[in-house]
Amino acid sequence: MAYRNGTYVAFHANNTSDPSESDMKYYNTLRMWKVRDESDFKFINSHEKRDVRDSSTKETLRRALRERMNNSKHLLLIIGDTTRFDTDWIPFEIIHAVDNCDIPIIAAYPDYDRIMDPSALSTLWPKALADRINNKTARVIHVPFKKEPIADAISQFDFESPPKGSLSYYSKEAYISWGHVF
Repeated sequence: MAYRNGTYVAFHANNTSDPSESDMKYYNTLRMWKVRDESDFKFINSHEKRDVRDSSTKETLRRALRERMNNSKHLLLIIGDTTRFDTDWIPFEIIHAVDNCDIPIIAAYPDYDRIMDPSALSTLWPKALADRINNKTARVIHVPFKKEPIADAISQFDFESPPKGSLSYYSKEAYISWGHVF
């Protein structure tokens, strides 16, 4: 059995290599938080475990992504304004993570300070996620794309200790403890 210690990060690349035109900028923010000397933001990035080139065939990429997810303890899904329009990689990643790997999802939403009613964000969900939330096969914690809630979710939720359901979220008290003003 694989050693499942990584955080698999999924985001909509919007068919561009320009980070400013896709959710790649949020992935890069995670990496920046991780490398800052004074940061307590720690995670093992599943994408750094095996090198794959953009010129690889689609099946080679899929095989590498499956291997990365198989070795991950959860999926951090960045859900931006265009994520729901991805009909290729995001659905593949969600389906494999939930249906095959049985790992929970940390759904992180840019442009939000707190998430208190995840169902109100359902219009942002890709169909693969919406289907698994609605049929209750996905175990999901919904958080804003902020360092403290993401770090807490990464440290707390995994395949052995998933969120309680598909619409889990942090309490007002948790946000206050992180210094997020209400």
